[in-house]
Amino acid sequence: MKRGYDAVVIGAGHNGLVAASLLARAGLSVCVLEASSLIGGACRSEVLWDKYRVSTAAYVCGLLHPAVIRELELDRRGLTVLKRDPSSFTPLPDSGYLLLGPDDRFNAEQIALLDKRDVEAFLQYERDLEAIGPIVDHIFLSVPPSFPVGSFTDILRWTPLVNRLFQVPPSGRLLLAQMLSCGAWDVLDRRFRSELLKITLATDGIIGSPLSPTFPGTGLVLLHHTTGSVTGKRGLWGYVRGGMGSLPEAIASYGREKGVTIATECPVSRIITTDGRVKGVVLTDGREISCRTVLSNADPKRTFLTLCDPQDLPAEFVEQVKRIKMSASAFKINLVCDRLPNFRCLPGDRPAPHHRGTIHLCPSLSYAEEAFADYFYGRPSSKPIIEMCIPTVLDDSLAPPDRHIVSLFVQYAPYSPIGGWGQAKDEFVRRVLETIDEFAPGFSSSVLHLQALSPQDLEAEFFLTGGNIFHGDMTLDQVFAFRPVPGWGQYRTPVKGLYLCGSGAHPGGGVTGCPGWNAARVALDDWKKRRIG
Repeated sequence: MKRGYDAVVIGAGHNGLVAASLLARAGLSVCVLEASSLIGGACRSEVLWDKYRVSTAAYVCGLLHPAVIRELELDRRGLTVLKRDPSSFTPLPDSGYLLLGPDDRFNAEQIALLDKRDVEAFLQYERDLEAIGPIVDHIFLSVPPSFPVGSFTDILRWTPLVNRLFQVPPSGRLLLAQMLSCGAWDVLDRRFRSELLKITLATDGIIGSPLSPTFPGTGLVLLHHTTGSVTGKRGLWGYVRGGMGSLPEAIASYGREKGVTIATECPVSRIITTDGRVKGVVLTDGREISCRTVLSNADPKRTFLTLCDPQDLPAEFVEQVKRIKMSASAFKINLVCDRLPNFRCLPGDRPAPHHRGTIHLCPSLSYAEEAFADYFYGRPSSKPIIEMCIPTVLDDSLAPPDRHIVSLFVQYAPYSPIGGWGQAKDEFVRRVLETIDEFAPGFSSSVLHLQALSPQDLEAEFFLTGGNIFHGDMTLDQVFAFRPVPGWGQYRTPVKGLYLCGSGAHPGGGVTGCPGWNAARVALDDWKKRRIG
């Protein structure tokens, strides 16, 4: 084998870089191997059409854990999260809209225009999210208990969390219980009267999910997306200055300072194992790199069914991995436009407050249910749900003056629609633009450049099996101790020295940095025990 390292990390996505940084800080020699020419994985920026810096896949930052920012000194390494105020705009096709932001008084005024009875209910909802937020923060940076086979020690480790839970007001405990057991719509419908308010909040429960907002499990996705505090207020997201790629670049800066070697255009074809232990990796060009520890930032199916020889794994484990649900539902479109959308309900194509945040094009529950119904029967939504973001309104480093990058996160899009993507891809993009035109007449004529990524494109470009942006559906049977599969929720795998450090491990998808953080801690603990023993 070629020169070895103590540890090899497969994939320079943000989680892989976090893991590598912690390992190197502890004194290990670490190499990160990335198949692409760019670091960041799905959290990267690309220069497209010669002069536009586009966040190709991930496009907003809200869940990055404060501990990751603090411990890796990201604030002084170029990471700046731009706060958006207002942070959310939901227009209706003809008249009426809802704006929400970080200011409670502003939110109260906006909600009162829809239904005054919802004002106090919303403020209480925000207080409850704030109360349960620290618990979620703690869980995100905790190693789940072993399940179904565990120990009394596992139980004892979670006793402080239970005590902390009972310090939360009863309304907060009720909200948490409902989010863990109900659909997003049910959680919100029990609190609010205005449909526009409910559907605005409910979209956070279906992002990347193959379910409608009324399905049980979407409350969990809602919880996952509303407790981040990177902008200083729970649940509010921001833009990364310079594009999302500035985030992994900041992490990589810390890692390199600690001695991490990062090699791009070095795809791994196989993880070498002998007698159930990691021995190294093989690159697609045949080079071999020896190591005692491998952390895979690839998704569970790619890790265990492609990079590993399934014959080296327990048959039952392989079958569990094969059954992991990795549904596709997201379609990403990146645009360059020569003007901003001019919404019928709030006219004006010059930069205005409503252009700053996430623009939700989903005016009602029935609209969302019809979009899901098409998907359920194997068709891309004829009236898709669209989340529009225009980062150039706040970040002038991304594009020349008078040009705007517009990011469209679209649902629902099946992995293999009836008839295949072929011509359906262009047709779906046309429907997306027509849908936006219904809210902002003439928007489609402003488009100068367009990049469209179907679920199959997301799989090919970012190595996301099935086009699943979370490395596995975020459903109740696939989170916490059940992620990636029951019995293996603690980052270790049946191969000694092999760990899962990507979003396919707890706490799941999104740009949190937590899977990489937790996996590195477990690997370091095992490393120390081997050195002592």
